[in-house]
Amino acid sequence: MRALVDIPEDDMKWLDSQAAELGKSRAALVREAVSSYRAEVQSKQKKDWLDAAFGIWKDRTDIGDAVEWQRRERASWTRPWDDDYEDVKAEFPDLFDEQDDREREFYLNLQRQKKT
Repeated sequence: MRALVDIPEDDMKWLDSQAAELGKSRAALVREAVSSYRAEVQSKQKKDWLDAAFGIWKDRTDIGDAVEWQRRERASWTRPWDDDYEDVKAEFPDLFDEQDDREREFYLNLQRQKKT
């Protein structure tokens, strides 16, 4: 796609000298400049979004204590073969059921068999 662009004379002279120095066409440098500017703007927009999202949960009241909620969420990821299974189960027993205990026992038996 082509575009007609008005560029001040001193900028055009500088662009022509850069093109000659780099062995590129004027159009190639303009394409590179637009591409670079686009990447810069998109990066800034992404950063603005991240900045806006930072702390978005700080005023939530439906989850109770945020740190405790986060600890519980992480505890729910614990699986019967994890080394800290017993510790996590002792702290959050309602997150585990008999099937988890059976899987834990099965895993421990496998580990014992490997040692012998």
